[in-house]
Amino acid sequence: MTDVQQPLPHAVADLQQEQQLKSKRKKALSIVAMLVLTALIIFAIWRVFFNSSVTTDNAYVGAETASVTSMVSGQVAEVLVSDTQTVKKGEVLLRIDARDTEIAVNQAQAELMKAKRQYKQTSANSGALNSQVGVSDDTIHSAEAQVAQAKAALDKAQDELARREKLTASGAISREELSTAQSVLNNAKAGYDLAQAGLAQARSSQKAAQSTLAANDALIQGSNENSTPDVQIAQAKLKQALLDLERTEIKAPFDGVISRRSIQVGQRVAPGNVLMMVVPVSQLYVDANFKESQLKQVRPGQKVTLISDLYGDDVEYTGTVVGFSGGTGSAFALIPAQNATGNWIKVVQRLPVRIQLDPKQLAEHPLRVGLSMEATVDLSKK
Repeated sequence: MTDVQQPLPHAVADLQQEQQLKSKRKKALSIVAMLVLTALIIFAIWRVFFNSSVTTDNAYVGAETASVTSMVSGQVAEVLVSDTQTVKKGEVLLRIDARDTEIAVNQAQAELMKAKRQYKQTSANSGALNSQVGVSDDTIHSAEAQVAQAKAALDKAQDELARREKLTASGAISREELSTAQSVLNNAKAGYDLAQAGLAQARSSQKAAQSTLAANDALIQGSNENSTPDVQIAQAKLKQALLDLERTEIKAPFDGVISRRSIQVGQRVAPGNVLMMVVPVSQLYVDANFKESQLKQVRPGQKVTLISDLYGDDVEYTGTVVGFSGGTGSAFALIPAQNATGNWIKVVQRLPVRIQLDPKQLAEHPLRVGLSMEATVDLSKK
């Protein structure tokens, strides 16, 4: 018989140890696989049932800033504010030399007084012209009486001449008397013509007075001292001059902080020049640029939680979605993307979403335009 070789004790121990290691590895891999599978299941459940928000850190503080401009031209006499200074609505920011506008106001006031006096003079002229028309009536009556008197004298002279002509034929009167009667008739005719000319002149004078009265009445008809066109034009000029005088003091349009002041005392400004900006720090908003794939369930009115990089997680703001921009950032870029090319690569676009902040929170923790924010929209409310 041949002897059977028995395995060495240390070889058996190594084999057992290797089997134990394989068993442990298999168990560990099983545990890892179970954990990964559990995580996937949990993520799927969260995505389907509990994913009620979308978040972006591509969000920045904005505001409807006001560019302070001058409405009148002139030299800056005084600047009362500086950059970073807080101002209230109606507070004077700067003053422009008002001497030129004060002169314009005085001139406009004088023109208004002159226009009112001209109206009064025109009204008085109407009264005088009315009296003149009345006097012309008396003149016409007098001229008519003179014409009648001259006509009577003419008729008498004609009768006397006719009677003497009959008597001359019989030799009852001399030719000298006939000649005298003829002269009287000629004088009567001249007197009659003169009386008629006087009557015509009186009537012409009356028509001229009536025309002047009508023209004068047309200037003031249907108006009074304050509604006549000349007075209204003068009043408008005075209002414009007073408005220009008021505009020499440039005031803050609302509460805010002064930024980008570019004006100094002594500079000459013209209408439309931007002198400084006022930022309404109590009326700030946030423009959050969400990916287009995140906006499916975002609606105006939904609540938003925001965290500023300025204060960190210690301060949390609450806001409200108020609307969406009319286009993506790339659509409104100075040089829009040209996607109609052969080397096109799809890039996920972002759409700005306007979020209104709570004024009370802004008062407690002020922000500034351009600061970064992280915005999370609550989708649980549709």
